[in-house]
This record gives sequence, structure tokens and C-alpha cells, in this order.
Amino acid sequence: MNTLNDNKKCWIVTEGLAGTENQCVGVANALGIPYEIKRIALNEPWKSLSPYIGFEKARTFDPTLYPPWPDVLIASGRKSIAASRYIKKMSGDSTYTVQIQDPRVSSKYFDLVAVPRHDPLRGDNVIVTHASPNKITPELLKDAKKHFSFLEKYPSPRFAVLVGGTSKAYKMTLRITNDLVHKLSHINGSLMITCSRRTGATNRKIIKDSLRSDANYLWNEKEENPYLGLLAWSDFLLVTADSASMISECCTTGKPVYMIDLEGGSQRIASLHEHLINYGALRRLKNTNGAFEPYNYTPLDDAQLVAHEIKKRSGIF
Repeated sequence: MNTLNDNKKCWIVTEGLAGTENQCVGVANALGIPYEIKRIALNEPWKSLSPYIGFEKARTFDPTLYPPWPDVLIASGRKSIAASRYIKKMSGDSTYTVQIQDPRVSSKYFDLVAVPRHDPLRGDNVIVTHASPNKITPELLKDAKKHFSFLEKYPSPRFAVLVGGTSKAYKMTLRITNDLVHKLSHINGSLMITCSRRTGATNRKIIKDSLRSDANYLWNEKEENPYLGLLAWSDFLLVTADSASMISECCTTGKPVYMIDLEGGSQRIASLHEHLINYGALRRLKNTNGAFEPYNYTPLDDAQLVAHEIKKRSGIF
């Protein structure tokens, strides 16, 4: 930590969703500034009408937000927009407000907005990242490798298989799952597999029953989530198309990342995929017959990009 920044105060405000919160934490870590996480809910009528209602007051928020106000506010998510506007007003415009992701309202309410390239928002106070800022750094992966050292026993090459599942835009069908299992069964190496709640019980059972082996690791969903350990120990990363956050984190490692297509999709997420493919960080998982080609690219570093712009523009650091 840079001791010159230890006296600076930073709040991270979200509604508690892990994906959006991790983006904010990644930026705060890159700034080298101590931070406090505040997870908020909104009371009515703001709960139903935010971010369009405006006129935020102390009673808007649960829990209540009160001074001393931070030097920097990093926020993300629909409910956080009301908090950003409120804190900016109550601090007398002395808090530098940073909104991560497209707020779907005018960028004029914030000092800085950071959006991924696949979002359309642009403006003088809008910076564009490749994908989603995140916490992944070489130092974090080095620590994770020590913490999850048991993964070393699985033979190389190691393939981390990060399975999301059905979302608003995507559907993980039985056909997709059976096709994935068929491809994975031909891999010459060890598989390190995690599934999410969105994978679905039937799909998880197919994956685990089909790929259970002493040479493979399958997270039992009871012990500590080994996600960071899998990123650290893997030689290749295989990740489902539904999660922009996981894809962004994988492409921040600098390791080869192969995307597992699901049914459905949206133009917005498809634009992210195409950008990262064109950038050279991402490839689609095809019929490889078990053979994977290593490749190199410049790892994403979106959290550092946002932090650099905050330092340059805010006059605080």
C-alpha cells in the first residue's frame, strides 16, 4: 500500500452483487487506497423508481449514509446511482464519484464513468475498458497458488473448467452439457471443474458423473470455493459464454482462454466476445479432439486503466 494514500478515504457502494462489487474492489486495489464497502438497499419510492426519480434524501438508503464523506466513491449497480448522486451533493461536490458500468442515465451525474467497449455510452468523462475491471493480479494469483497448493497434485497440463449456466440471455441445455462432456473427456490432461448454481442440478450431475476421475478435480460445493486457485494453477482456461465477469477475469490472467458456447445470447455480450477474440485473448472451444494450442496475448488490465484515469483527472492523488 502506498502510505501517501493511507489518509485518503474511499467508499465502495453496491447492492451486494459479487460481480459488480469485485469490479469496484479491483479498481480500489489498483488505486492503492484503503476502502470501506457499503452494501445498500433503497426504500420506497426510490426502490421502484430509481435511478429516474432523483431527489435522494437520507431516508432513501438502508442503511443510512452519513458523513464524513469519502474522498473517492467507486460504485456500481442500479441502486448505487442514487447513492452516488446523494453523496456528490451532500459532500459539496468534494467526493470524486466513479461509476463502474453503464448507469443508464446521463454521465453528467458522475465525475467519471467506466464502461466496457461493448457498451455504447461515450462522453468526455467516460472511459472505455476492454472488458470488466476485476481483482485479478499476478500477486493475487501467486497467493492463491500457495493457498490452494493441493491442486498441484493434478497432472499437467491442467484445464480449469469454469461452468456458469442459464441466465437472462443464455440457456445451458442438456445438449450443450452432453457435448461439453464429450469434448472434455478427450482432453489429455487433468480437469479442474467448478459449477455454479445456474448450471442446474441435472447438468451438474452429468458433468460430475461423466468426468469423475482421480486425475480430475471437481469442486464439491461444500469446501472453500477454489476459483482463484483454479485460475492460478491452470495451464488453460475454459469458461462458459454467459459470464462477462468470469471471461474478463480469465483474460486478465494472460493464459489461453477458450469459450464454451451456450444457447441464446445477446448482442451486448456477443460484442464483448468478438472484441476479446479480435484482441487475441479469447478463442471459441471447438472440436479439438483433446488437443489445445497455447497462445500469447497482452493480459487485460482494466482495473489499472480506470485507476490511472482517476489519478489523472481527480487531483486527489
